[in-house]
Amino acid sequence: MVSTNPLPAWNDGPTRRAIIDFVARTTRGPDRIPVEQRIAVFDNDGTLWAEQPVYVEAAFVLDRVVSLAHVHPEWRREQPFRGVLERDPAAVAATGMRGIVQLVAATHTGNTGEEFDAIVRAWIGSATDARFHRRYTELVYAPMLDLLSYLRAHDYKTYLVSGGGVEFIRPWSERVYGIPPEQVIGSRAKTRYEIRGDMPVLARLPEIDFIDDKAGKPVAIQQAIGRRPVIAVGNSDGDFEMLEWTTSAPGPRLGVIVHHTDAKREWAYDRDGHAGKLVRALAEAPQRGWVVADMQRDWNVVFPFERR
Repeated sequence: MVSTNPLPAWNDGPTRRAIIDFVARTTRGPDRIPVEQRIAVFDNDGTLWAEQPVYVEAAFVLDRVVSLAHVHPEWRREQPFRGVLERDPAAVAATGMRGIVQLVAATHTGNTGEEFDAIVRAWIGSATDARFHRRYTELVYAPMLDLLSYLRAHDYKTYLVSGGGVEFIRPWSERVYGIPPEQVIGSRAKTRYEIRGDMPVLARLPEIDFIDDKAGKPVAIQQAIGRRPVIAVGNSDGDFEMLEWTTSAPGPRLGVIVHHTDAKREWAYDRDGHAGKLVRALAEAPQRGWVVADMQRDWNVVFPFERR
């Protein structure tokens, strides 16, 4: 049943009305979109949950390095691992992309899909952030949960399209967002089918197969879904191409940008953000007809625990 009070965590105003009007327009009347074409794609970090002061998956990587250090004594001498263990972010940053790849390979691979799934589930079930002292899965945005539910109530199929690791997100995405694993698209490690003993497994290799960010997002969406979305929601320039590709097609299209403007309840950042930098997409939003959801103005709550 469709709620009589759609988007309750959103303040009434142009942004909320634009979303509701678009959904009404595309689900009935002359601009109605067939159900099978109602595809909505959402970025994850900074769009569905908090990405400051570090990406959640980055926190996972740091914790995994610490937990694995006892079997890798060489890490005490080698960067970027030494920087992580000595809590020296400048030393880690100095290793650049090479260092990031090393950290991800060391913490995400060398196991099977089932083993990594169990590792992620255990970590996400207990890890907490430093500011709110809440589990990361409690730092999802109540207004976005409302939006996901609202779209699904109108027969939109919701997909998560993230630069984060797809196997990091899939273990908990359905419980937290209502998005099943098969509707999660993300960056991925190379995987190989192997027989270990008499058991077939999918072994995760220490190599990157695909990075689902920027221009990679439309490519990944087409490969995974085979349809161009009708709605795209993001928060950074990493989502620009996804928004551009979605909204440039003929017919009704909706692009939404979450703008972090609330330093009191969450964080305020855009152009100067070390994570979730938002410059081009924000500047071009008006001419492209993208809706900018101002967190401070448009959301009456940020996190679900504020509703209690």
